[in-house]
Amino acid sequence: MLFWTLTAALVALVALLFVLALVRRHAADAPASAYDVQVYRDQLRDLDKDMSRGVISREEAERTRVEISRRMLEADRVSQAEQDSREAPKGATMAIILVLGAIMATSFYLYQRLGAAGYPDQPIKERFAIANELYDSRPSQDEAEKQAAAAQADQPQPDAQFLELMERLRKAVAERPDDPEGLALLARNEMSMGNYRAGWETKKRLVEVLGDKARAQDYADLGEYMVVAAGGLVTKEAEENFAKALEMDPAEGLSRYYIGLMMAQNGRGDRAFRIWDALLRNGPAQAPWVPAILANIENLAWIAGETRYELPALGGRGPSAADMQAAAEMSPEDRQQMIRGMVAQLNDRLANEGGPAADWAKLISSLRMLGEDDRAQAIWGEAQSRFADLPEDLEMIRAAAEGEVPPMAEAAEPMRGPALTDEQMQSASDMTPEERQEMIANMVNGLVERLESEGGDASQWARAISSLATLGQTERAAEVYSMARTALAGNEAALSVITGAAQAAGVAN
Repeated sequence: MLFWTLTAALVALVALLFVLALVRRHAADAPASAYDVQVYRDQLRDLDKDMSRGVISREEAERTRVEISRRMLEADRVSQAEQDSREAPKGATMAIILVLGAIMATSFYLYQRLGAAGYPDQPIKERFAIANELYDSRPSQDEAEKQAAAAQADQPQPDAQFLELMERLRKAVAERPDDPEGLALLARNEMSMGNYRAGWETKKRLVEVLGDKARAQDYADLGEYMVVAAGGLVTKEAEENFAKALEMDPAEGLSRYYIGLMMAQNGRGDRAFRIWDALLRNGPAQAPWVPAILANIENLAWIAGETRYELPALGGRGPSAADMQAAAEMSPEDRQQMIRGMVAQLNDRLANEGGPAADWAKLISSLRMLGEDDRAQAIWGEAQSRFADLPEDLEMIRAAAEGEVPPMAEAAEPMRGPALTDEQMQSASDMTPEERQEMIANMVNGLVERLESEGGDASQWARAISSLATLGQTERAAEVYSMARTALAGNEAALSVITGAAQAAGVAN
């Protein structure tokens, strides 16, 4: 009550000062013309005295009286005008008083609705305590999914042919529940259809089947699937999977991104900033989480006390679409020199900072294309020691070292679309070869049709290009690549991803 009393008194005092300034007549500051009127009156009185004493004649006195009277009338007119100009018009004064009253009433109303009277200042210790309470009281996965389902818009339904294929895939996985490729294929397609619960439960089953062979990426994907199902909330169950992934690989980027998101969701924007800033500086510029981080990191920097934060440079992570376009317009000699410069940058970065297997495979392939087989073999030898405990990554690099086209590294993203990697297209082994080929072709066509009508992210366009090329439909893959460049125009990171897929498929211009 004391707060409201003091606030009302201060507002009323300020309003009163404004009103007094408007209605005050400045009586003490009489205009100069008013003194002239008084002087002329005195002169008239003196004129009568002079005439009675015979100082001036009657005719001269009359002429002088007329002149003084004329001057006195003019001075009185000027004085009245000056006085009127010093007074605020009554209508304007009343209007201003009413506006002041309306502003005061609106201010009190808004503060009562939106403000927090009596809310004390929060020391850092109390803020951390509130953040911990938010963290501990997060909804469970089940609760978060219920809340997300209530707010979720209706998902577009796939065509009947795709639904039939999905039923066949589900039946095949049910008959072979320990087939990793079938589980991976089903999990990703369930997610693409919006069946998030079924998607992450299938992914969880895949991780269980893999056992000790499960990679950090598998746990990160499982956590991401759970976040998508929870409407974007990083639940405790999802966090456990990210923690497991980071325990296996502290540099695992997807898990670091979601741990930062979890910090931001629970009142620890300062910690989210530290995690995301390091991820920007050390992670690949084409990573799918980069746009989300760039959209929020400056606000987080302010929360963390970094008032002069500057975004780190994201260059030096491989050629962009603009680089590729510039290279196409160069002479063969200039283009060769540009490529060598990019390869040198990639080599220096991997030597100093390390990087994912896809970058190692890219470097080895590039060196082989430049005819530097000895350097390529030396880097392959180094990669064998670095990725000795990651057989799948090592296999990707081996393919590049032996002259094969390395598979495109896929960035983990929610709602990836139908799973159509080369390895997964060999699944569903319980089908006949003709049935399997038909299923794969229909899934690829379904993905392409959806991208043409609804669009999609870079990984989905890249997957469609790679899948069409794998099926031998190179002309259509080139058409899809052209459509992707149009759809993603202006997004350099996305264009770089689809260009890499098109190059690997042999359909890039």
